[in-house]
Amino acid sequence: MSMSETVIEITDGNFAEEVEQGEGLHMIDFWATWCGPCRLVGPIVSELADEYHEKGLRVGKIDVDANPKITAQFRVMSIPSILFFKDGEMVDQVVGAVPRTHLEEKILAHLT
Repeated sequence: MSMSETVIEITDGNFAEEVEQGEGLHMIDFWATWCGPCRLVGPIVSELADEYHEKGLRVGKIDVDANPKITAQFRVMSIPSILFFKDGEMVDQVVGAVPRTHLEEKILAHLT
């Protein structure tokens, strides 16, 4: 799976630095290679990352199998789960494969 240049790989090791200590809005996609719905959401997440990068959105992806600590910390039970963080605090969450418009509404609601 190729990632957009504007999408960063988030891990148990860099989560605190990239997200918790980060400013602005972060959209973090919790996914796994074996997850069918994740493959549907992945391209949408990349498109939104490209489109909203200049407006201040930071997008990351976390492979739940490789990063159990963060996955457990935020009680991610179903994937895909997309968590939104503003200035390091979790402010919203979307679980399951949802339409692009749903994610875009969340971004716009929290970007202001």
